[in-house]
Amino acid sequence: MAADDVPLPHLKGGGDLDLDFAQSTGVPAEAAFTPKGAHDLEHVFDVPVNVSAVLGRTRLEVGELLKLGPGTVLELDRKVGEAIDIMVNDRLVARGEVVLVDERLGVTMTEIIKADR
Repeated sequence: MAADDVPLPHLKGGGDLDLDFAQSTGVPAEAAFTPKGAHDLEHVFDVPVNVSAVLGRTRLEVGELLKLGPGTVLELDRKVGEAIDIMVNDRLVARGEVVLVDERLGVTMTEIIKADR
């Protein structure tokens, strides 16, 4: 037996074993297999997050920025039909597309970006 091997307890008898995994993990038995819902997240509902859909970027000098008004058209670095970036708290979380719903612009997510941690 190697030094890092842990001996298993001797199990007597045959047949079915009734093991209480909740007790062995320290989780209360009633909580071990309880399905979770949105109500379990109520403590985070009031946490503010900044969500933005980045349609493209451009660089302007301050003087040009001050001259902008309603109806001004800006040229962005993305083409029509390209995926947009969906950011949460300045972190890329998804890509999507701009959609038109009842004469209002919206965003639909097409790809979730896996976070590298």
